[in-house]
Amino acid sequence: MDAAAALPFADLLVLELASVLAGPQVGQFFAELGATVLKVEPPAGDVTRTWKTPAESAATDVSAYFSCANWGKQSVVLDLAAAAGRAAVHRLAARADVVLASYKPGDAEKLGVDYATLRELNPRLIYGHLTGYGPGSARAGYDAVLQAETGFMHLNALPGQAPQKMPVALIDLLAAHQLKEGLLTALYRRARTGQGALVQVSLLDSALASLANQATTFLVTGHDPQPLGSGHPSIVPYGTVYQAADGVALILAVGADRQFQQLCAALERPQWAAEARFATNAARVAHRRELESLLQARIGAVSGRELLRELERRAVPAGAVRTVGEALTQASAQPMLLPPATALAPAGLRTVAFRSPAWPAIPFLSAPPSLGQHPRDVLNEQPE
Repeated sequence: MDAAAALPFADLLVLELASVLAGPQVGQFFAELGATVLKVEPPAGDVTRTWKTPAESAATDVSAYFSCANWGKQSVVLDLAAAAGRAAVHRLAARADVVLASYKPGDAEKLGVDYATLRELNPRLIYGHLTGYGPGSARAGYDAVLQAETGFMHLNALPGQAPQKMPVALIDLLAAHQLKEGLLTALYRRARTGQGALVQVSLLDSALASLANQATTFLVTGHDPQPLGSGHPSIVPYGTVYQAADGVALILAVGADRQFQQLCAALERPQWAAEARFATNAARVAHRRELESLLQARIGAVSGRELLRELERRAVPAGAVRTVGEALTQASAQPMLLPPATALAPAGLRTVAFRSPAWPAIPFLSAPPSLGQHPRDVLNEQPE
């Protein structure tokens, strides 16, 4: 048995009607685990094909943004506003296991690709539908807007400074994870009952569910969490960036008093751990400013590289602040990279970050497809 046939979803057919990021991320997730993923695009293509940085070629229709969510798929162009396009999608849906959709409420019905319509063709179909604000709102969902509306931008700032959007489409990615969980739940249910299901995920609910301790701080105490930069509201020192004498920027993630004692020893300031204002985490939170000032001064006087080595030896959680390029070129990052599909192509990034000895990690995926690259395969209903 080859590696691809041993993957968990090797017999699964996924029909991707979704675009942009959240839905396509789920499509690549299934592709990495062996599924055949048919990406149905409108004549103009997925809009992310045109989202390019200045460094990218104007001639290609496979942008870096498009590449982050579309490895391992086949692309076919179908105009769902035309009868022939709808008929082709209906033929595909009749034999698909999963459909991924990201239409505004009401739009799928207009195009004849809603769950109710496709379920009549395939009662075992599992239909994942992403919306911005839920099935009752026709409002379009955009990641940046949801980051603003759900508190993430408010918290992602230094005290007294302007709110900041996260540098990745965080809410889209959180919604993608929610959709994966819902679809896997539905697949498990289908294995027991033989029944398909509609799985609905909104960006709004996904964002709110991910507020975690920040949300419960408000619900438990009634106090609205305030921006702390990269600091933590209930753990100190945790997340603050320190600049060492050799230019190394680093953070600490000290979650236990024992770790703080080891930090003080590494900094040759063991007396700090014995002070009442710093001896416990609760005390350190109460005296955050004083401790941060001491740490900034002391770390600024030592070698960051040497300090990080010593902290690792003492099992104190800490790390250097790296660029994206530095992170991806670390030896530890290499298992997360997909090898280039051709000698001239770039590497890709896996969306599947879990491993199991029960199945292999897929060794190779086809490159993100050009628009309409596989019409004959798909329309003849003979997917690769």
